[in-house]
Amino acid sequence: MVYITRREHFSAAHRLFLPENTDEANFEIFGKCSNPNWHGHNYILYVTVKGEVDPITGMIIHLRHVSKLIDEKILKKVDHKNLNLEVEFLAGKVPTSENVAIGIWNELADGIKKLGGMLHCVRLEQSENNIIEYFG
Repeated sequence: MVYITRREHFSAAHRLFLPENTDEANFEIFGKCSNPNWHGHNYILYVTVKGEVDPITGMIIHLRHVSKLIDEKILKKVDHKNLNLEVEFLAGKVPTSENVAIGIWNELADGIKKLGGMLHCVRLEQSENNIIEYFG
């Protein structure tokens, strides 16, 4: 089994909060990330695909096709957007990095399979100190 990773990045705003809670209660749960005026991150996204190497092409999947899929399914939907208000695949969810990584997985898994690979991992770096990995 071979693993290959594509790196992308996007910037987005969000607010971590539960609408039924007061601002004070949300601050207790989410800290400064519950700022009612939003805040943003410069995310780094790693999409790892696994599979067997094709003996003819020498690849498990063409990274150009993976990049195009990520652009269409993810980046056009999240880059310079408000994750709470503008991203359909996160509707009704608190846009924590965990939920964003799961949402990205769900958006990409079938497309990666159609390209001939298997999605192995979505790694999302919210900051240099906060990194999420989701393996489906």
